[in-house]
Amino acid sequence: MKARYRRPAPKRSTTVRILAASTALAATGVLTATFVSGGGNGTADAATSLSQFVPIERVAANVVVPRPGPGAARGRFIVNCGTNGNGKFSPDNPVAQPGIKNGAEHLHDFVGNLAITANSSDADLEASGTTCRNGDKSSYFWPVVRIDRTVHSGDTSVQQALAATSGTVVCPSVRDRLPAVPAAAKANVDRLLADLDQLTVTAGRRVLASRGANVRLNNDVLQGLRIRRAAVLTEIGDSIRAAGGRRPAGAVSLTECDVSYDGLHAMMGGSHTASAKTGSANPVVRCPGVRDKLPGVPRQALDEVDRNLAELDRQISEANERLVTTRGQGGPGFVDNAVLGPLKAKRSAVLDRIAIAIGRTGQRPPDLSPFAGCTTDGASHNGGGQNGGGQSGGGQDGGGQNGGGQDGGGQDGGGTPGPSGGALPDPQGANLELPNNTGGIVRPAKVLIEYRGNATSKVVPMPKFLRALTGDAKPTSRGPANARATWTCSGFGDRLSDKYPVCPPNSRVQRVQDFPGCWDGKNTDSENHRKHLAFADKNTGACPQGFVAVPQLRITISYDIPRDVQLKGQYALDSFPEENHNPFSDHNDFVNVNSAGTMQRIATCINKGKNCV
Repeated sequence: MKARYRRPAPKRSTTVRILAASTALAATGVLTATFVSGGGNGTADAATSLSQFVPIERVAANVVVPRPGPGAARGRFIVNCGTNGNGKFSPDNPVAQPGIKNGAEHLHDFVGNLAITANSSDADLEASGTTCRNGDKSSYFWPVVRIDRTVHSGDTSVQQALAATSGTVVCPSVRDRLPAVPAAAKANVDRLLADLDQLTVTAGRRVLASRGANVRLNNDVLQGLRIRRAAVLTEIGDSIRAAGGRRPAGAVSLTECDVSYDGLHAMMGGSHTASAKTGSANPVVRCPGVRDKLPGVPRQALDEVDRNLAELDRQISEANERLVTTRGQGGPGFVDNAVLGPLKAKRSAVLDRIAIAIGRTGQRPPDLSPFAGCTTDGASHNGGGQNGGGQSGGGQDGGGQNGGGQDGGGQDGGGTPGPSGGALPDPQGANLELPNNTGGIVRPAKVLIEYRGNATSKVVPMPKFLRALTGDAKPTSRGPANARATWTCSGFGDRLSDKYPVCPPNSRVQRVQDFPGCWDGKNTDSENHRKHLAFADKNTGACPQGFVAVPQLRITISYDIPRDVQLKGQYALDSFPEENHNPFSDHNDFVNVNSAGTMQRIATCINKGKNCV
């Protein structure tokens, strides 16, 4: 759940999305004009500028391929997971912002794992189905690209709004990710959770005092918060373990917080009413939290309660997968009758078992039946539609914020500080639009997922449930250190640009996203989701000291975007509001759910210098 602190920015009567455009771009290269798009609904506002489009021929060759040494691993393993034909879209980011609903504030394409949401456990991922032909249950996801043909002259409202908007601190909720808390540790764990709340409040007030994207302040605040949260999370785990419970799994993934500028969404997207949610596809199951409603659990009941809590998670994961695989089936009542009804019955049985297990040797918890019923977020079950020349539709919903509360205060149902603004809308309409991110979603023409070798050494298998990301979704508010150039055109693989490419006829727009290929040898995640992995040296291909080479993931996404759309600057990346559709904010995320056997086959193929599928 998000804890958000915001000083309201001035309201504007007109909201616009600024898109770069020039029919003479390829011919003149003079980057002076600015155009504005109404996002198809007259409600969008984020922007690209004309200088963010470049003919690919004008980008110098800049891709360095290290010369393979005698110990090199030269092979390649390709996985076919499709192009998101199931329409699994979501504004969640399970890697960078686990546990945060609508954390991305823009849509991602998902391929591979069918059940994944921001709240999925490793066990949930393991039990999921997949779109990958070889059974790979890994999750691969990236921001969508949209087309908007409704271009007209406009202004610089986004930049002005950002300068007047205060950031908000966003932290993952810990309460609903804990195992059963032993009775002997309950009071101490509750105290430590309150400490986490207060840390967020204090950090939020520091950010609230500044307006605009202050990179130095943001990173200073978040670094300090990260260190303090890591210490508290460790103490929570130690307390639970000392009392006989299980140390929380994956707690390190809940360390990192972020600064959000969703105030721009709330201010500039207030009139966003794209089809009033009709036509949106796969909603996401949302169920009441149970963990924080339980009393301290007697030592004798810990294992049984933990098994049942895991079963509740698995049931939600199974229901979310069913929403994806049954999209378009049944009538208006299909979701209620075929998904939510059976889910409530199953949850009721598990909640009864939890209460009985606790009550055998301790105080039986109050009636848990109110927590059995679940809902789906925001969207009807049937999708479809096209807009702006790009296919769209379908998708895992999951947007929206919780409203109410006061800056730096209040408590919500999960015990975290209450947000300070109105609720953000869920993805809406046939194009799953969000404020700032509107127009028709362009389905990839091709997605190439390949695991590659290393120029200096053999690779070792990736550990299961390794989490990885590449690029940076927030170079404006966090700085460009982790951002990477990803854009090119088919036939121009020797160059990558940090701008949107304008491709020659019969060439596809491409995003080439390389993940780090060096691993620290022990961790599947880290406090900032980055330091457990590293990129190899771009000139030699060698891993940094203390890291070992693993199969290096590369994802190449190709799009058939009409050339006139490219020339007019009418396509753009979904982004956070402060990025204004910045092409340099491109990023990609990955969770490895390959079986140990499959990952060993991948490593063996690469080390033997073969090309495998």
